[in-house]
Amino acid sequence: MEALLKYIKGDRPVWLIMLLLSVLSLLLVYSSIVTLAYRHHDGNTFYYLFRHGFILVAGLGLMYLAHRIKYTYYSKIAQLALYVSIPLLLVTLLMGTSINSANRWLTIPVINQTFQTSDLAKVALIMFVARFLAVRQDEIKDFKRGFLPLLIPVFIVCGLILPADLSTAAMLFINCLVLMFIGRVQLKHLGVLLLSGVFALGMVYLTGKALPGSFGRLDTWISRVESFVSPDESSMNQSYQSDQSKIAIATGGIVGKMPGKSTQRNFLPHPYSDFIYSIVLEEYGLIGGVFVLILYLVLLFRAIKIGLDCPRTFGSLLSIGIGFSLVFQAMINMAVAVNLVPVTGQSLPMVSMGGTSIWFTCFAVGIILSVSAGAEKEDKSFTNKPMAHVS
Repeated sequence: MEALLKYIKGDRPVWLIMLLLSVLSLLLVYSSIVTLAYRHHDGNTFYYLFRHGFILVAGLGLMYLAHRIKYTYYSKIAQLALYVSIPLLLVTLLMGTSINSANRWLTIPVINQTFQTSDLAKVALIMFVARFLAVRQDEIKDFKRGFLPLLIPVFIVCGLILPADLSTAAMLFINCLVLMFIGRVQLKHLGVLLLSGVFALGMVYLTGKALPGSFGRLDTWISRVESFVSPDESSMNQSYQSDQSKIAIATGGIVGKMPGKSTQRNFLPHPYSDFIYSIVLEEYGLIGGVFVLILYLVLLFRAIKIGLDCPRTFGSLLSIGIGFSLVFQAMINMAVAVNLVPVTGQSLPMVSMGGTSIWFTCFAVGIILSVSAGAEKEDKSFTNKPMAHVS
C-alpha cells in the first residue's frame, strides 16, 4: 500500500472525495438507468454500468496524469487550450450535434462519442484568467492595460456558449467575476461588468418576448423562468420535472427508500444526469443528500486551502478558481433538484452519468492536485535552504 501511495501526490482528502463520488456515481447511475436501458438495450442495465465504470476509471487515470504535471506548465497550456476551444465553440454553434434541441455537442469521428465543447472552454478560460491575473498583477487595476484585455476572451467564450446553453455561460461569467475579485481587480470595474451582464440578460429576455423563436433556446429559458416565478396551469409541462423531483424528495424522507428502490426514476426525464440528486434524496434520504453536499463543500474548502498554501499567485488562483467552478455547478444542480432555482440542465460533477464531462471534471481536479503537490515541493525546498539564503 505504501509503495502505491508514494506515486500519488497532492492533497489526500481530495483524492478520497473523488473516490467516494465515483463509487456513489456507479450506484446511482446503475439504479437510475432502468428506463433508458429498456428504451435502447432491451433492459440491459449492465451495459450502462460497465460503460459508466470504464468512463470513471479512465477519468481517474486522467486525473492521475494531470496531477503529475507541474502546475506551472498549465500557464502555457491555458493559452493553447483557449485558442483551441474558441474555434471549437464556433463550429459547435454552427454545425454541432443537436441533442434535446440544443447544439452543444460535437461528435468525435471513428469512436462516435459526443463531446461538449463548453466543458473544454470552461477549464481553458478559468486557467487563462488565472494566468492573466497572475502575470498582470502590477497592471490589473489599470482599466485599459489590465482589465479591458481580460474582458475580450471572457466575452468571446461566454458569448459563443450563450445561444445553446445560457446557464453554463452565466455560471462561467460568474466564475470569472469571482476570480477577478480574488485577483484584486478594482471593485468599480467589477461593478460595471456585473451591471453589463445583468443588462445583457435583460435585453436577451426582452428580445425573446418581443420576437418569439428568434434566438436558439431562448423561448425555453423564458418559459422555465416564468413557470418557476409564477407557476400556473399553463406552465404544468415546464414544471413537470420539478414536480417529479419534489415527489422523489418527499417520499425519500430522512433515511430514504434504500439503494435501488427509487420509483421516480421511471417518471423523471433525466434521473441519471440533471436530476440525479433527486435520486440521492429518494434512495438515501436527507442523510445521503447532506453527505453528498458535505463532500462538495469539503472539496471547495480543500481547494481554497491549497490555493492559500501555494506560494505562487497563478497556482493560488488556479486552485481556487477550478474548485469554485466545480462546486458552484454542483450547488446549482442540487438547487434545481429541490426547486430553489429554475431548471438549468446542469449535471452533478463526477456523479451524473456522462462521458467527456466526467473526464474534464477529473482533469480539472487533477490540476488542483498538481497545485497541491507543487506547493508541497516548493515549501520543502524553501524550508530546507540555509538561513543565509532564505531572505
